[in-house]
Amino acid sequence: MNLELTVEDDRWQGLEALSQQAITAVLAYAGLDPELCEVSVLGCGDARISELNAEFRGKPTPTNVLSWPAEDLAPDEVGRAPHPPEPDFTGEIPLGDIAISYDTCAREAAEAGKARDDHVVHLLVHGTLHLLGYDHIRDPDAAMMEGIEVEILGKLGIDDPYSV
Repeated sequence: MNLELTVEDDRWQGLEALSQQAITAVLAYAGLDPELCEVSVLGCGDARISELNAEFRGKPTPTNVLSWPAEDLAPDEVGRAPHPPEPDFTGEIPLGDIAISYDTCAREAAEAGKARDDHVVHLLVHGTLHLLGYDHIRDPDAAMMEGIEVEILGKLGIDDPYSV
């Protein structure tokens, strides 16, 4: 996989390996060849993700993860799988960009009593699914996306993040 990693916050130790693990697992689930796919990941802190959240979502607050798909793959009907991504003129599949905040991830993991790395992998799986056109705005879509997350995480040996 072509992973472009930018680390703006030095506390993000091991983000490359966690990103590779999560994104590769999602691509395997989707039946995509990782060697053809391109994803950018930004490891930042709450200040930077607040700026991005304000700029792109109109919400000037920190969040755990943000995603910017390279193309809109959303399904035509509620509760359906998204359209598969297509290679560009170079034969590669640009999927998009993910930003993840160390502060929010660490805080959420501590509050939930989860291992930080497991939570980070979950959020990267979640963000990658967004790049592939999955969403959780409507209940049927949310149920599908959560089910896929649980399946992928289970294959990685990570407990269901939604059963608390």
